[in-house]
Amino acid sequence: MRLQAAHYALLLACGCLTLADALADDAAGVVKTVKGTVQIERSGASSGAAIGSEVYGKDRIVTGPQSSVGITLRDTTQLSAGADTILDLNQFAFNTTTHGGVLDASVKRGSLAVISGKLAKANPDAVRFSTPTTTLGVRGTEFIIEVGDKGEGAR
Repeated sequence: MRLQAAHYALLLACGCLTLADALADDAAGVVKTVKGTVQIERSGASSGAAIGSEVYGKDRIVTGPQSSVGITLRDTTQLSAGADTILDLNQFAFNTTTHGGVLDASVKRGSLAVISGKLAKANPDAVRFSTPTTTLGVRGTEFIIEVGDKGEGAR
């Protein structure tokens, strides 16, 4: 781990890598609860989610009918996706020292309850959730997003 941190520090110092890129290789979070069928799609492959499965920036999480998943991100953000949900983690990076980074996620279909964590508290502008018709900036700490079957709207 120290060697990896030293490698990132060297790449950052020479300008070869941004902080967000350096932190993107780390797991974004961990699956805490699973009910029913939940898939994690990554790099063209799909695997079943289980408690303890790691999720990364660029992952797609897909829940089946009568299914749900709870994920805790490294900054303590809690995501709870309901049945028939497609959630894309477009980008996630978090610095545990400065609480800087970025969280960009999209709900393509279904529902997502969010309790924001340290990243949103330290830098609300760095957190964004999108639906097919809306982009939400985080200004509070808890909210729910619902997207209809045809990608209609958010509540």
